[in-house]
Amino acid sequence: MQAFESASVSAALPRLIHAAIARDGGWLPFDRFMALALYAPGLGYYASHSRQFGTLPQSGSDFVTAPELSPLFGRALARQLAQALQASDTRELWEFGAGSGALAGQLLDALGAPLERYTIVELSGTLRERQRERLAQHGERVRWVDALPDAIAGVVVGNEVLDAMPVQLLHFDGARWLERGVVTDGDAFAWSDRPTALTPPPFEGPLVPGTVTEIHPQAEAFIATLAERLTRGAAFFIDYGFPRAEYYHPQRSGGTLMCHRAHRADTDPLADVGAKDITAHVDFSGIALAGQDAGLDVLGYTTQAHFLINCGVMELLEGADLKTRANAQKLLTEHEMGELFKVIGFAKGCGAAFNDAPIGFTHGDRTHTL
Repeated sequence: MQAFESASVSAALPRLIHAAIARDGGWLPFDRFMALALYAPGLGYYASHSRQFGTLPQSGSDFVTAPELSPLFGRALARQLAQALQASDTRELWEFGAGSGALAGQLLDALGAPLERYTIVELSGTLRERQRERLAQHGERVRWVDALPDAIAGVVVGNEVLDAMPVQLLHFDGARWLERGVVTDGDAFAWSDRPTALTPPPFEGPLVPGTVTEIHPQAEAFIATLAERLTRGAAFFIDYGFPRAEYYHPQRSGGTLMCHRAHRADTDPLADVGAKDITAHVDFSGIALAGQDAGLDVLGYTTQAHFLINCGVMELLEGADLKTRANAQKLLTEHEMGELFKVIGFAKGCGAAFNDAPIGFTHGDRTHTL
C-alpha cells in the first residue's frame, strides 16, 4: 500500500508541472518549476512524507544538516542568540524552515526559561507535524505560523533555508544572456532558453560560452521583507555559499545548482522530480545588500568554523565522547562544512547594544569580502 501511494504521488507531481507548462504557453521559468518540485502542496519534495534529514542513507534520508550531525551546533549557536536576545531586549526566537525540529530542540534546551516563545515559520504541513512530535515536551512555548506577521520583535535564525528558495537560471550562449526554463518532452522535461530582460549576473572577466548560473530574487526579496517587518531584533542565517566575487567567477561556469538524494549529489533537477532536493548556493553579497537596502545593519559575515569557535564550541567539546567529537569536527574542518558554510548576521534597532562585538564574529570576520 505504501509503495502504491508513493508511486501515485510521484506520478501526480509531474502531471501537475506538465499542466503548469501548458498553461504558460509551453515554457515554465525554472524558479516556478523548482517551487512546484519542492513545495507543491501534498506532492513536492518538502511536502511529502519522505524523511529528508538524517546522518546515513540507511535511514531513508537524503542529506544531513548541522544540527542533525551534532547537538553542539545548536548549543554553540545558542550563545550568539542569547547575546542577541539580550541586546534587543526581546524574549522570542523565530526559526524559518525548521526541518526535523532538531535545531529548535537544541536551542530551546540551551536557552532555557529566559526564552519565552519559540515561533517556527513552516510552509510544509508534513514537516510541521514532525516538529510538533519532536518538540512536544516544550509545550506552549513553541508555536507554528505559515506566514510572516506584519511585525516581528525578536531574534531570527535560519539554517539552510536560503539555499532552498527557488532561483532563476541564466545561460550565456557566447553573445547574450538567456533565461533557462523547462518544457515538456513527452512524459519527461527538457531545458529551453528564451531571451530575457533580467539583469545579467555580475561576472568579471571573459565568459565561457555555455556558462549557466543562478540569480536569487526570491531569497533577496525574503530578506527585504524580513527587514521591513523586523521592528527590533537580529537575524542569523547559516548556509553554503560565497561572496559575489567568488560566486560569479568565470571559472564557475556550471553554476551551483545541485540535487541531493540518498546522500548522493547530482546536477539534473529535471529527473526524478519530487524525489530529491533541489538547491543552489547562496550569493551572500546579494543577501547583505538586500538587508542593508531595507534598513538592516550587517553584524558580521564569517565561515561556520570561525563562528562556532567564536561561540565556544571548543569548550563544549571538552569531555565529549569520541563520536560527539568526530561529528562536531565535521562542522569545523575545511573539507567538510567548516569553510563552505557561512554565517551572516543582521540587526535592526539594537546594533549599538552589541558594543560592536557580536560574539560569533569576534575573529575571522569577512564582511569586507561581501
